Amino acid sequence: MTSKVWTEEELKGISDSLEGKGPQAALKWVIENFDTNEFALASSFAELTLLDMLVKLKPDARIFYLDTGHLFKETREVVEKAEKKYGIKIERHSSKLTPEEVAEKYGPELWKRDPDECCEILKVQPLKEVLSGLKCWITGLRRAETKNRANAPMVGWDAKFKLVKVNPLVNWSDKEVWDYITANNVPYNTLLDNGYPSIGCRECTNPVAPGEDPRSGRWSGSRKTECGLHK
Repeated sequence: MTSKVWTEEELKGISDSLEGKGPQAALKWVIENFDTNEFALASSFAELTLLDMLVKLKPDARIFYLDTGHLFKETREVVEKAEKKYGIKIERHSSKLTPEEVAEKYGPELWKRDPDECCEILKVQPLKEVLSGLKCWITGLRRAETKNRANAPMVGWDAKFKLVKVNPLVNWSDKEVWDYITANNVPYNTLLDNGYPSIGCRECTNPVAPGEDPRSGRWSGSRKTECGLHK
């Protein structure tokens, strides 16, 4: 298959046509329009709704995560559960610098002094490398998560990383996600049961009290709301 070069106008039309048809329709569009080595699912391993859907449609699809060196042990446990349950091998990508080398070069606890720089080194740069070899990436981004994501399309052009970006769950509610997890016995991060509705690195993620903004536990005490992967 020779992948088509999509215009932003074409992608908008496709996105509009997929609204209301369910996440699987968006995944099927990706599978039908890109070779296996041209697309991949990026997972944060909070919950595996999209991973479950994709593996059922295409067992050999590429799936990866970014290992910052500061992940919760519960997050690593979900990676192991996913590989065991689905019989797959998940790609691990990380910065060229170890956490120790980051501390040596930039000083200790960079996440406190400059969280944007920390995310740039440990998340954005590794992601750029992964995506540079792809023509499409799939994410679990949802409009209900933050105000910044409220207008996210189902399918669109990612101007930052220069490839097609597909968000199959973009119009799903929390309830729809959890209904799917329950109905399909999908593994999920146990931190979600313990006051962590949004999970990132250990040092920058705190539990959230009932009724608080689900993202308020990320980078608490700062104006930062995104790690740089989706803006």
